[in-house]
Amino acid sequence: MPDPVPAPDAAGGTRQGAPEAGAAGEDRVLTAANVVTTIRLAGVGVFLWLLFGAQHQTAAAILLGVLGATDWVDGQLARRLHQVSRIGKILDPAVDRVLVATAVIAVIVHGAVPLWFGLLTVVREAVVSGTVLVLASLGARRIDVLWIGKVGTFGLMVAYPGFLISHGDAGWQHPFHVAAWVFGGAGIVLAWAAAVAYLVPARRALAEGRSARQAGGAGKTLEGDGEAPPARGSLREPGEVGA
Repeated sequence: MPDPVPAPDAAGGTRQGAPEAGAAGEDRVLTAANVVTTIRLAGVGVFLWLLFGAQHQTAAAILLGVLGATDWVDGQLARRLHQVSRIGKILDPAVDRVLVATAVIAVIVHGAVPLWFGLLTVVREAVVSGTVLVLASLGARRIDVLWIGKVGTFGLMVAYPGFLISHGDAGWQHPFHVAAWVFGGAGIVLAWAAAVAYLVPARRALAEGRSARQAGGAGKTLEGDGEAPPARGSLREPGEVGA
């Protein structure tokens, strides 16, 4: 059920002193979704210990596969339980990036994947993450994730546990090695295709974000100067964002 919207007063505004339920709900920290995200983050440390400390390659590969497969769980919990939070919006993608970077670098160091393939993955993640940070600092609005990016990431998160579990000479490992290359090849192509495809929506998001900030700044200036709000038919009416 959607959060209730505060009732307008006689002048058409929102009654003072009635907090918005959605805004209050997003301030929550302890939610089921955030607990799952935190567990996944802790799992990254366990994965590293299994691989390099205990030297249990198979157990590490299985755990890595579980961490990758549960990528969607926290997001689904947040939406279905109406527990979307500000910290969750930041923590979830951050943990995903940490997991991908850690998995790729660890598997490269372990020698289970060719260096060129690992570098293609690392560079792509660095380019996308850096671009997101730059756009955010410039005031761009949020960009929706492209489906090819999701599929590409899924392919890579299947491939790297496959590379790891198939690193060896046992006969049972060969099918995992083949599957890893199938998912990894498709994943890396789609991941880079998504990175290129983000260029157009990124430019649009930057322009719209700047327009929204300029419109908001203009509204504050008018209010601060005590001038009347623009009349209907002008370029921007009260409450509108952008042109």
